[in-house]
Amino acid sequence: MLRSPWTGSAPLLLASTSPTRRLLLESAALPVETAVPDVDERALEAAGAGLSPRDLALRLARAKADSVAARFPGRLVVGADQVLDRDGTVFHKPADAAEARAQLARLAGRTHALHSAVVLAGAVEDAFVATARLTLRALDARAIAAYVECAGEARVRSSVGGYQLEGPGIHLFESVAGDHSTVLGLPLLPLLARLRAAGYLDF
Repeated sequence: MLRSPWTGSAPLLLASTSPTRRLLLESAALPVETAVPDVDERALEAAGAGLSPRDLALRLARAKADSVAARFPGRLVVGADQVLDRDGTVFHKPADAAEARAQLARLAGRTHALHSAVVLAGAVEDAFVATARLTLRALDARAIAAYVECAGEARVRSSVGGYQLEGPGIHLFESVAGDHSTVLGLPLLPLLARLRAAGYLDF
């Protein structure tokens, strides 16, 4: 069995069912358990009308972390959320392939931001937001339709903006500025730095 740098008495508790976030933590040799947060994201967003997209991501991540930490006292909980921001407009997961095509048309030829917020709660209290900036190619309707057909409706509905950079969505982009794990929704380098500072990692 491979050695883990984790020194906690219990695994890190991820307040999410995102397989991508869990895989990122496991790829860093961290033991992870997951718990579903009891959070109505759209209600929180409505209540936070006027927040910047960056602050909205932080509000959602904090609500997830606090929800799980309240049910598991003494555990170290990490909550995360990501907001897609194009010039101050927040995008949500498309409801279907047609909405995915519409979102991609609004993003094509433009640069948008992905604000990935992380909140540690329970045994440690901390929070931060990392931002990546992505520029899509100038795509016409034919190219967008071809991408959606290639990716499939299930995949384009599962991600804000209708793309996953780690899948066929990579074809859509001209440039990406930011850490890859930030794009995927869990900025690993700043998270690991905080875990190390708190004594949860031994190197």
